[in-house]
Amino acid sequence: MKIREVMTEKVEFLAPETTLQEAAVRMRELGCGFLAVDDGKAEKLIGVVTDRDLVIRATAEGLDPRTSQIGDLVTDRVLYCFADDDLEMASGSMREQGVYRLIVLDNPDSKKLCGVISLGDILRHGETKLAASTAEAITSKAA
Repeated sequence: MKIREVMTEKVEFLAPETTLQEAAVRMRELGCGFLAVDDGKAEKLIGVVTDRDLVIRATAEGLDPRTSQIGDLVTDRVLYCFADDDLEMASGSMREQGVYRLIVLDNPDSKKLCGVISLGDILRHGETKLAASTAEAITSKAA
């Protein structure tokens, strides 16, 4: 199965000036734990922010959610795969990197963001064994 068959195509973007509180509210509204951060002009992906970044990193650093900006918290080491890669490849990357989501790019030439794939996407498409083994590898890596 190809990643494009499983991925979530709509990726929500935030500008770096977005406050942490605004980002958390947006995640709650969308029911997601991941948002992409662009340059504010929707032209260039500069990183990602997760619910874990907001809860653990921001709290540990004592950031005020009403005034601190996503740009101060963004993870700029973006992990990705390509839409035509096999699902097992994405699972392998998640295991290796200890992450639950990967950005999906359309192809190696244009590298245009076209979606995101998460462990939940894999599970929703009936790949329960793959999702379970991936989750187990990620959680054991974190321990």
